[in-house]
Amino acid sequence: MITPAHFSAPEPLPFFVYGTLRPGERNHDVFLRGRTRAVQPARLTGAVLYEGPGFPYAVVEPGGVVLGELVTARPEKYEELVTALDRLEEYVAGDPRSLYERIEGEAVRAVDETAVRAWVYVAGPAVTARLRAGGRLVQGGDWASRR
Repeated sequence: MITPAHFSAPEPLPFFVYGTLRPGERNHDVFLRGRTRAVQPARLTGAVLYEGPGFPYAVVEPGGVVLGELVTARPEKYEELVTALDRLEEYVAGDPRSLYERIEGEAVRAVDETAVRAWVYVAGPAVTARLRAGGRLVQGGDWASRR
């Protein structure tokens, strides 16, 4: 289940990451080191993954699955982290030109199969339209498998 983010301050949910923010990827340490309490393998339901120029895009798609990690921020670092991630993902609430949108999704933790509400950055409207028209799907929904 995926729903749009509210325009007010975000509820302190964990983040579902699936691309360059995953452990071992180029943005993981830059943005997450020292700001997180836990990183757990998980999957996002209701989305598919497309290749982008050096990074992936999740696109809302019923029945789809994207693999990644559930990142829980340290409470005292939450606002700093959400601001940094919004900037990284070029997300501006309510702006249809945003590269990504931050929305609420349902991630399922691999360790215990528990469903958890989480923020996830999905392709913005214009990017979604381009990807659906001619983008390349990442088979199995796992960005790490592209290597």
